[in-house]
Amino acid sequence: MTGIYFSATGNSKYAAEIFCREFDKESTVLSIEDAKVKDAVKESDTIVFAYPVQFSTTPKFVRDFVINNAELWKDKKVFVIATMGLFSGDGSGQLGNLLKKYGAKIIGGLHLKMPDSVADEKALKRPLEENIKLVNNAKQKAIDAAKSLKEGHPTREGLSFINQMAGLFGQRLYFGHKTKNYTSKLKVDINKCIGCGKCGKICPMGNIKIENGKAVSKDKCTMCYRCINLCPNQAITLLGKRVVEQTEIKKYIE
Repeated sequence: MTGIYFSATGNSKYAAEIFCREFDKESTVLSIEDAKVKDAVKESDTIVFAYPVQFSTTPKFVRDFVINNAELWKDKKVFVIATMGLFSGDGSGQLGNLLKKYGAKIIGGLHLKMPDSVADEKALKRPLEENIKLVNNAKQKAIDAAKSLKEGHPTREGLSFINQMAGLFGQRLYFGHKTKNYTSKLKVDINKCIGCGKCGKICPMGNIKIENGKAVSKDKCTMCYRCINLCPNQAITLLGKRVVEQTEIKKYIE
């Protein structure tokens, strides 16, 4: 088994590692940004693919990775893990359907509710204790799902037609268009920015550059919120006007 993931604050990385190492302690777990990931997928029959849901669908960065590497998925058995802050009727099904177009067999799905990565929206924030509980619950759920897969009856969350309708009418019908293209709406407060360059180094799109000592965002943000959650001076926002709480998962692991 090989685990692959796309992660911003660490939720999906954590989920993939917990699941894969419960299934097989010797399993390899890699980011889809890792130069070795394509070879790892080629050499494995079974893939666990973890990613964060955006508006009940897949981030454009993840879709592009799947499409641009279409030849990797033929005859692969894939278990999809979708992490989310609130709700996704068919998060695993959204990625699963895309992978099936390129020959993958979707063997199961898992939905994990975890601390929300949208750092600049107060309505989505929870108390520290609640986020710790969410992560502990997600960990146990991932362990149980890995055991179920080993026993031959994998969980299938998010894969049914009912799940698809829940995702469509719950979010995707109204907000799904936001993920069809990259966005140019990332904002940098030049009064807060100290020009450290961390945001540019961690951006999966290479969307942020340092110009004249300040971070400048271009037009290829994939809304992963990695830079917003990791900026040391809370100088970056996207949907909201200020950073309310940075939610890197290491805060919630006991």
